[in-house]
Amino acid sequence: MFFMQGRKQLTPQLFYHTGLEQLVPQDNFYRKLNESLDLHYLYKATANYYGSEGNESIDPVVFFKILLVGYLNNINSDRALLRYCADSLSIRLFLGYDLDEVLPWHSTISRTRQLYGEEVFLSLFQQVLRMCVEKGMVRGKRQCVDSAFVKANASMDSLVEKEVIEDASAFVDELNQNSEYKACGEPGRTVTSTRKKFVEQHHQWKKEAYKDMPGNNGSKRVDEDGNEIRPKFLSNHTHYSPTDPDAKISVKPGKARQLNYAAQLSVDDAHHVITGACASTAGSKDSAILPEIVEQAIENLKANDLQLDQLVADAGYSSGQSLQYLEEKNIDAWIPNFGQYKAEREGFIYNKEKDQYECIQQGGNGAILPMKKQHRDSKGYEKKTYRSSETVCKNCPLRASCIGGDTKFKKIDDSIHKPYYDRMHKKLTQNKAYHRRLIKRRSATVEPVLGTLINFMNLKRVNTRGMAAANKHTLMSALCYNLKKLLKFNSRKIKIQQMALQKPLEKLRSYLISIHSPAFRSIISMVALNSTFHITNFASEN
Repeated sequence: MFFMQGRKQLTPQLFYHTGLEQLVPQDNFYRKLNESLDLHYLYKATANYYGSEGNESIDPVVFFKILLVGYLNNINSDRALLRYCADSLSIRLFLGYDLDEVLPWHSTISRTRQLYGEEVFLSLFQQVLRMCVEKGMVRGKRQCVDSAFVKANASMDSLVEKEVIEDASAFVDELNQNSEYKACGEPGRTVTSTRKKFVEQHHQWKKEAYKDMPGNNGSKRVDEDGNEIRPKFLSNHTHYSPTDPDAKISVKPGKARQLNYAAQLSVDDAHHVITGACASTAGSKDSAILPEIVEQAIENLKANDLQLDQLVADAGYSSGQSLQYLEEKNIDAWIPNFGQYKAEREGFIYNKEKDQYECIQQGGNGAILPMKKQHRDSKGYEKKTYRSSETVCKNCPLRASCIGGDTKFKKIDDSIHKPYYDRMHKKLTQNKAYHRRLIKRRSATVEPVLGTLINFMNLKRVNTRGMAAANKHTLMSALCYNLKKLLKFNSRKIKIQQMALQKPLEKLRSYLISIHSPAFRSIISMVALNSTFHITNFASEN
């Protein structure tokens, strides 16, 4: 009854007179990517990884193109990635594989990833960054730094306890001098009895502090024989994963502990282009691994004739060593001091010339606290100890409120890097409004970039093992982010600036023409037109 209703039926043909060039649209993303990114330099960069005999390897350009597809589409599995590539016409054209050609095996991708060194991946990152600089997307002056945990390819169930050496430290020194012992990496898998006491104290504190955290709630488990297994409190001090020894136990408040790496980023604040990316250990504080990302950012910017002038980071990067490092590099750092920092000691002033504290409390005995010793505390921090005399403090009328009834002297501990903390505190205090703007700038720059990489650029989890592989993973994710921004970037903002400059010139020319003679009007018109031309060129160049 419905004679005009169409019904499509597939009738396969024996021969087809078509190809990928005709089937893939001209404005396809991968066409644009292939036109913009030249990867032929990879043949020379990877030549030293191959010999003169044996079977022919996968094309290095094809290998990296396959990786790009995986990170651009948030595909973490090599098997799933090859299935995705084989099923897409545009990706086949991008890779250079025709309709009837079989793509490489997933195992080839895994082995080739392990074969190439980190410098090959870094060179590709630097090439994409260079393209961003040439397009005017990087200013270089201010960099925002932050890090995030990336889940390692190892389970918490794989953790084993480190061997405890109960004898003297001299035996440990003897083992460290043994080349075979060094080669097998055993020093990182042992803990001496002298440190065991501090480890146990640390565990007791964490057990109480994180008792409500998932995995630490005392839940019961039973082994194969029916015996109850109580969950151990695991720590990097006493446990390691033989599956991936470089992965470290780390945790964020409210989340379960797991084995992680730390992905660090340095992001330019002009157009949020990543200028540095690397993987670091998750077992250290951000302040301890800051030089890694700063050094890379400095080198990457220097290669493009740019200089890092200002660095903005959160309080997690605050430490005496990091502040000293940044000052030596002549970098204007804006990093809030950590929470335990004290700018002043109530009732005391510091005499810098004599390196001592002096009591200024009204009604006190005016005690002097000279520097007694420099030592390393149980947490490994270098400190100076200032202590008063017992004879001065024992008869002080303010003794009970100052040091307590039982203590006989006043003691103050300061970090040996306190001058760096003080200078940072002074700078932040004197420029509060500017610092608040920088905090907002950092939050709007590096944090969204990290979120994008984790949720959409395959940075949530590492599908390989080892620090070198994690670094390659971080670099690939970062360069794909820059590549996507590069292809989407246009000069719309520059055109708006040009229009904004042209409007006042047009008004000025109209006004001058209206009040001068006809002979002079043509001169004014030519001058204004010439000025518009030069200002337009200036706006496009900047």
